[in-house]
Amino acid sequence: MTTSQVHEERGRHEDEALAGESVISVRGLWKVFGPRAAAVPNSPKLRELGRRDLLDRTGCTAAVRDVGFDVAGGEVFVVMGLSGSGKSTLVRCLTRLIEPTAGEMLFEGDDMLAANHKQLRELRRNKFSMVFQHFGLLPHRRVIDNVGYGLEVKGVGKTERTRRAQEVIELVGLGGNEKSYPDQLSGGMQQRVGLARALAADPDVLFFDEPFSALDPLIRRDMQQEVIRLHREVGKTMVFITHDLSEALKLGDRILIMRDGEMVQLGTGDELVGAPADDYIRDFVRDVPHGDVLTLKWIMRDPRPDDPLDGPELGPDVVVREATRQVLQADKPVKVVSDGELLGIVGDDEILAIVARQESGA
Repeated sequence: MTTSQVHEERGRHEDEALAGESVISVRGLWKVFGPRAAAVPNSPKLRELGRRDLLDRTGCTAAVRDVGFDVAGGEVFVVMGLSGSGKSTLVRCLTRLIEPTAGEMLFEGDDMLAANHKQLRELRRNKFSMVFQHFGLLPHRRVIDNVGYGLEVKGVGKTERTRRAQEVIELVGLGGNEKSYPDQLSGGMQQRVGLARALAADPDVLFFDEPFSALDPLIRRDMQQEVIRLHREVGKTMVFITHDLSEALKLGDRILIMRDGEMVQLGTGDELVGAPADDYIRDFVRDVPHGDVLTLKWIMRDPRPDDPLDGPELGPDVVVREATRQVLQADKPVKVVSDGELLGIVGDDEILAIVARQESGA
């Protein structure tokens, strides 16, 4: 995909997000480390240099390069990439734990880069919370006091913060562990404490920076399910950083894939798998079971004159895996219908083609 195509795709998704309420809006964001870092985004010649050439010529590293996107209210927005892709630097820019070099960031319509130290403190106390890979729990405090720590900093009285802390402890499945110390808990339980602490302040946005990467696979899967459950119950906007594609596909409403600080593709999971932007994305998703991600809109075909059109109906967003049995058991093609409109049909051939493609690794 060319640079112009990347920007065209970025603009399309930004327009889609802006059709709703954007909690976070990012435009032309750069983070450059090194001497005279500010010169890089302002120089057309330097902007075009690759990572190695930029370092050799200027001594600078562009960790985030001209990134732009919107996050809608209630969305789980996943940023993923390999080590060095810039994903963790990006999330730290979004919270201004590190200062961007150039660009624009709006949070609920307000200019984040214009916020002073006092305003940033208020944002971090009231508007967003972070959950890190390293739990950052206070070892000398019991679970209930760790969970209520943010409320204590905000000046909430002991009775109210204890009530709220107990509420979120139950919400994340830690009931009965209120009086335990962190070192008495497993890694998964400690991460639940970190999650409860982030939820206790009732923020508008939760930022997750690879929170489960240090956990054992089974515990990690449980925590992913916990995030899905909590999102369903509390509906928070979430920005989730990961290097794991399966985690991104499981959690994300949309996924931004980064490489060398740049956006490579932004889309839903089925868009990444069904229409990879380039060979890099194609390699990324090669081993993903297509039937677990693609929806019927990706495999349906136009009806032919001899096709019967009185078969069962399914929606275009039904995942292929979930539709497979119904399609194969039906004696007529399944109609893909949305709002009463026939979009296409799916029969045995379309389902079996997905199976064959996956088995061949194509």
